[in-house]
Order: sequence, then structure tokens, then C-alpha cells
Amino acid sequence: MRYRVAIIGAGIVGTSIARVLSRYENLDIHVIEKNPDVGWGVSKANTGLIHGGYDDDPDKYPLRAKLCIRGNEIWHRWVKELEIPHVWNGALVVALRDEDIKELEVLRRRGERNGVEGLRIISRKELLDMEPLLTPDAKAALFVPNAGQLSPVPAVIALAENSVSNGVKFHLATEVRKIGVKNGAVRWLETNRGRIDADIIINASGLYADSISRMLGIGYFTITPRKGEYLIFDEGIPAPSRILFPTPTPKSKGVVVTKEIGGHLMIGPNAQDLDRKDKENFATTLEGLKEVRDKAKKLWPRIPENGVIRSFAGLRPEPTGGDFIIRSEELWGFLNVAGIRSPGLTSAPAIAYHVRDLLIHELDVKLVEKKKWNPYRKDILRISRMSKNQASSLIGKRPQYGRIVCRCNLVTEGEVMEAIERMRYIGVPQPSIDSVKFRTKATGGTCQGSFCRPKIAWLLAREYEVPLWKVTLKGEGSELGIGDIKVLLRGDGK
Repeated sequence: MRYRVAIIGAGIVGTSIARVLSRYENLDIHVIEKNPDVGWGVSKANTGLIHGGYDDDPDKYPLRAKLCIRGNEIWHRWVKELEIPHVWNGALVVALRDEDIKELEVLRRRGERNGVEGLRIISRKELLDMEPLLTPDAKAALFVPNAGQLSPVPAVIALAENSVSNGVKFHLATEVRKIGVKNGAVRWLETNRGRIDADIIINASGLYADSISRMLGIGYFTITPRKGEYLIFDEGIPAPSRILFPTPTPKSKGVVVTKEIGGHLMIGPNAQDLDRKDKENFATTLEGLKEVRDKAKKLWPRIPENGVIRSFAGLRPEPTGGDFIIRSEELWGFLNVAGIRSPGLTSAPAIAYHVRDLLIHELDVKLVEKKKWNPYRKDILRISRMSKNQASSLIGKRPQYGRIVCRCNLVTEGEVMEAIERMRYIGVPQPSIDSVKFRTKATGGTCQGSFCRPKIAWLLAREYEVPLWKVTLKGEGSELGIGDIKVLLRGDGK
């Protein structure tokens, strides 16, 4: 029997589920996302950490504890198959007070109970040998060798591209407005772009998972948006080689100090619970950013007063009860995958396999594996990663790779054009500079697009065949031209 599967949400969880389920030939899979590109919800703004698995108490949060460990293991394979930028650099949980050392012991024992290997508490001397610029106030640290980092949105893009190559269809800029039910089972979705038939609906809609669930009268949980603010610094500012955590609190893992995948020092997040209806509040505040800086300086004193190239905020979906909510509901065919807060990025691959198992064991779906399923995806060609001989050879064959668009991150016209091809491949409906940014790193360097944004906009306008002023920064409502732009052509100032 064939099943039509609709996955609501194209973040790291939704696209991981799509990739895992794309392996089965009797599933027609559709991913519905209200944003104009993948990975623009909760996945867009976070620290990008692959956690080690020591932090989640298996008695309080059994799903988080189990799926974090398994997700970490799976990511080691997925980043290779999908060519996702990553680093396995390990983490240090730093004790700044003598009493914090007891908490390190608690974390070590908890991690070992969860199945984490290689955890050990290291002395002050060994810690400062590892990270010489760390605060001299450090007393000891828990070393977590299996922790790592990746770029979250490029990871979502890689998953989406691989899913499409295996038959998944994406519906972007498509908002679910109603879910149809017949004879005690889900049957279709009503969206702003029409009806999508579905036998199975998987709710992976992040901050809005409670709202989607309530469309069916399922209201036993709520999602609270928890804001976290970040600062990214310019090139050349010293950053640690490993991920630095303070000892955690009941509310947060604390302000992290790390070198993000692009090579820049990054600090954050803080943690502020917002009103449950305040799910689009991505504003940063002077107070919040000061808090981030002050807390980070306790670990890394050499954080400068200037040199910030970007500040941003992300929202994490904090669920009722704190643990992940992953279950088949009484209404047949509806699965909730909700409250996927930290360590959601780490857990995403394991969540996807957990959902597959729910289809098999809870819904009694007999899955039939494809004879040919493609696990691989190639990353965009990048001049910055090539030797001079390799770059010269490529430019000789394809001159557009010799035309620099972004000076800060050495992105060429050829890379932007390939990004546009890939945007079309998964169905990005309109030209967006951020869509190019997350595929190429253009606009993400020191000048934050001052040099390259007009060049990218011109290429997008040309390729999408739209006027330049209709190119957007991040989708509808962020067009580059607003108001009466014809005055520029009239020249009369009226």
C-alpha cells in the first residue's frame, strides 16, 4: 500500500525525517514550510553544536538523553555522506569555582550512564595547556571528546537536496491553515497554496507545533519561545580551538564561547522565556548582548569591546515538561514531533529514525525499501578550498569562477550561480539574498554584504527575470526597493 506523507516544517528535524523516509518506495513524501526556504525557523539561529550527551538527565528527559547520544553517532556518518561543513573539536565544561567541580562529577557520571565514552575531568594545568587564553580563574574542566560543530542551515540544505534527489517534494512559502479529518483519520492539509492530500501528517513545525496540534483539538502541551542572543566577531580575533561551556544551570547550558565553522569567534546564547504568543521576536537588546559578553568574558577574557560584525537572536521551542514530544496521537495518521529544543540539532537524525519506527510499530505501516536509494550529496564547488592549480584549471574551463563576488569569504560568480540552481532544485519560489548567503557564505564576512550584496541582487534579478528592486533579502516583505522607486528614473524628485 502507498501512503502520502506530509511533513510540516523544513527545519533540521523535518528534513532529517524526509531523508530517512525517502528510502521507502511506498511513501510519497511532501514537506510543507511556511518560509520561502528551508532551515529558516528554529534551525536558522543557534550555536550549531553537536552535543556530547552528558547533560540530559535520563530520568527527567529520557528521549533527549537517548536521542542525543544516537544522533551524535549518526552525524559522524551523515556529514561525510552529505558533505556538510563540520569539525569534531571536542568540548570543555569549565569550573570557575571549587564547588563547580562537584557538578563536573555529576555531569561525568550522567554522561557515562547515557553511554558517552571518553569523558574525563582534567586539571587546571592540562586545561590551560589545551586553551592557553582561557581565564586563569579556571579550576578544572570536563573534557567531552565526541562533541563537534556544524553549520545548521547548510546542513538543512544538504538534507533537503538529498531528499529531493530521492523523490521528496518541497512546498515552500506554504502555510498550513487547516487539517482535514475523515472517519477518524487525517486526510488532507489546507494551505495558502491549495490542498495537499495526506494519509500521514508529521508535525515538525518547531515553535508552532502546539498551534498545528490544536487544529485537531490536541492541546496537552504548549510551546514557549526561549530567546537566545549571540555575537560574532571579525576575523583575527582569538577564539578557542574547542567548545567552551560554563557549568550549566537548570535553565540553560550557559553562554558558550567557540569558533564557528566560518572561523569567527562566536559567543552566546543567553536565555529569556518570552510570552507564548511572541514567536516572531528575533530582536536583540543592549541588555541581552551585554549579558552575553559579560558571561563569556568569565571564560574568555580576551573578548574585545569592538570587532563585532554581527549580532542575532534565535528562538528555541521549550515544551511543557521539558522533554521531546514524539508520539503517534489517537487520531490515526497524526504524529507530533514537538518541543525539539536543545539538543535538537544533535538529536535530529535519531529523531528521524524514531519517527520511522513509530510508523512501523504504532501505525503498522509496512515499509518497502527502494532498490536504489542515493545517500550522497555533493557540496557546492568552492574556490576558497582549492589549491592554486585546481582553481586555475577550473577558471580556465568556467570563467565565472574567476569573477569574485564576495571578497571577505572569496565567493565567486560561479558559486552564486550554482547556489541559484540548487535553490530552484528544491523549489525556492523567489530570489532571496539570504538563500544565496546560506549556500555560499557570501555576505557573511567582515563587511556583511556591503561589497557583494548589490552583485548578488543583480545576478538574482537576471536569473529569476524580475526587476532588481523585487529581489528580496529574506523573502516577501523584505524587497530591496520600497515606496516610489520610479523617482530614481524620473529624476524630478516628485
